[in-house]
Amino acid sequence: MKKITVIYWSGTGNTKQMAEAIAAGAALEGISVNLLSVDKASKADVLTSDAVALGCSAMGNEVLEEMEMEPFIQDLEGENLSSIPLVLFGSYDWGDGQWLKDWAERMEEQGAKLEAEGLMIHNTPDESGLDLCRNLGAKLAAAII
Repeated sequence: MKKITVIYWSGTGNTKQMAEAIAAGAALEGISVNLLSVDKASKADVLTSDAVALGCSAMGNEVLEEMEMEPFIQDLEGENLSSIPLVLFGSYDWGDGQWLKDWAERMEEQGAKLEAEGLMIHNTPDESGLDLCRNLGAKLAAAII
């Protein structure tokens, strides 16, 4: 059975809602979905998955959360991610989404195969935002079917 892993960090619960919707959209027949907060995830969870979604809300001056998500991403540096379809997502409250653009560029420099442009949602996702998340999950699933 194919496996998709959704790993996220969420401070207010907004990115967690996005992660849950992405996981729901990815849960197609024949695909197992593993939903993990980053504090419960390991590098092996990424490397043994057929596809991965990574989510983190914007922090500070539009950067990744520095205590858990940033070290997790640093731990992936140097790994061959080119064969693992990947999507990035997160919520934000200010700025223009530069943290997600920077993150995508960073992952591409590591050889990651991004399946879609990063999905960012301002604050709490409404129903249309959750639909975008479910669609992103379905697109990720389609990449491995």
